[in-house]
Amino acid sequence: MLKIQDLHAYYGKSHVLRGVNMHVERGEIVSLLGRNGVGRSTLCKAVMGLIPPVGHVQFDDKILSGLQPHEVAHAGIGYVPEDRAIFPGLSVLQNLELGMKRKGLTGDKWTLDKVYEWFPRLKEREHTPAEVLSGGEQQMLSTFRALMGDPQCMLVDEPTEGLAPKIVDDVAAILKQMAADGLAVLLVEQKLSIALDVADRVYIMGDGDIVFEGTPEELQEHPEIRKEWLEV
Repeated sequence: MLKIQDLHAYYGKSHVLRGVNMHVERGEIVSLLGRNGVGRSTLCKAVMGLIPPVGHVQFDDKILSGLQPHEVAHAGIGYVPEDRAIFPGLSVLQNLELGMKRKGLTGDKWTLDKVYEWFPRLKEREHTPAEVLSGGEQQMLSTFRALMGDPQCMLVDEPTEGLAPKIVDDVAAILKQMAADGLAVLLVEQKLSIALDVADRVYIMGDGDIVFEGTPEELQEHPEIRKEWLEV
């Protein structure tokens, strides 16, 4: 289980996260919703150690607070950032190989063969530089690269932004497969349709803190919450 308690984070003097408390269980997809700029991506970066977290972050019995990003990754946390962060000059295959924890080895659940089965287009472009891939292909590459490390928890930040509907469906299917494989999945997503469709539970963030926790069904029963914290 990923457990976050009283988490604060800063950019310089700007206090972005203000005491966030949340948890994600194994085999569960949790969607983190909110308007742009409320701190959702910052939370992922704080968990990964990309910005200094102030507070408690734990996955199972491992304390993540204060670890370097590579140490967080080796503790079992996979991360798909909003900007995808692929290596543009490297091939599709080289990007995937960089996701493996040890050179030449894959995890038990996600192998090159399974990746290519899920998204054959990556197999077709195996030796193509990542920089010439389409947006959807780059998103899939970033997602599968994280899975090649055989994580036990995945942080996935805005995976459907700018993608065609078919690729959005593919992303949703992969998220559900992650949970079926027993991963804890934290999804930061702007599109309510996919966020509510795949989620077991939902958190809404506003002003750097959690303002709602519940199931998608419970959120649907409170249109005033959606209006106050999600609608533009």
